[in-house]
Amino acid sequence: MPELAPAQRATLEAAYADPPRAYHSFAHVGEVMREMAGILAAPGWHRPREVWLAVLYHDAVYVPGATDNEARSAVLAREAIARWMPDAGIDAARVAGLIELTARHGQHQPEDFPDDADGDDTRRFLDCDMAILGAPAARFDAYDRAIAAEYRDRVPGWLYRMQRRRFLAALLRRPRIYLSAEFHARLDAAARANLRRALVTKR
Repeated sequence: MPELAPAQRATLEAAYADPPRAYHSFAHVGEVMREMAGILAAPGWHRPREVWLAVLYHDAVYVPGATDNEARSAVLAREAIARWMPDAGIDAARVAGLIELTARHGQHQPEDFPDDADGDDTRRFLDCDMAILGAPAARFDAYDRAIAAEYRDRVPGWLYRMQRRRFLAALLRRPRIYLSAEFHARLDAAARANLRRALVTKR
C-alpha cells in the first residue's frame, strides 16, 4: 500500500481523536487493517488501494447517535484524496461508496453486490469491519463495553440498552452475519455465541 504523507496521516489521526472514542478510534482502524492484510495474503483484493483508503477513513467522522457519520467520512476521504493523492489514480468514488455502505451494517445480503471482483471486495471489506463480532469472547466483551461507553453521555442508558439489544438480536436472526464465504466459515459460529451471550447480559 502507498504511504500517507505525514500531514495527511496527522490530519486523519486528529479526526479519529475528535471526539475521544472508546472503540471507533485509530486503533480500530489498525484492527480492520489486520483483517484486510489476511485477505491480501489470500485470496487477495481486486482494488486494494481503494479498499485500504476506505478502511482508513470509514470512521473518520464518528459522533455517537448521529445518522450522517458515514456520509461525512466519505466526503472527508474524497477531500483527502483530492488534496494529497491527486495523481495516484485512486477511484475516489469507489472509496466513498465503500465507506457509505458501512452505514447499513447488518442489513446487507451477500447477493446485494455483483458476482464479480468488485462485489467480492465489497463483501470482504464490510466483513473486515464486522470481524470483531466473531472475536474471542474477551475481545468481543471489551468491544461491547467500549460501544456502551461511547454512548454513555449521549443517550439514556435504558434507550441505549433497548436499541443495542434490537441491533444484536437482528444480527443473530440473520441467516448470514458475514457476507463473504471466508468470513462466514471462519467467524459465524463464534459471532453467534458472542451475540447470544451479549443479549443475555442486556435483559
